[in-house]
Amino acid sequence: MFGVEVSGVLGLLLLILNIYAIIKIVQSRASTGRKVLWVVLILLLPVIGFILWFLLGPK
Repeated sequence: MFGVEVSGVLGLLLLILNIYAIIKIVQSRASTGRKVLWVVLILLLPVIGFILWFLLGPK
């Protein structure tokens, strides 16, 4: 989409961080709607979604 390709070790690291974020989202006390929105954001935009979750998600 933006011409950015993530592969190799960087891709594996991003995958691990995204899985961690999704697990933390599911375990949180947030409403179901907010959980779904965060997970969808991370799945559709892995790099930007993780950064936004890291900065805005956890309290």
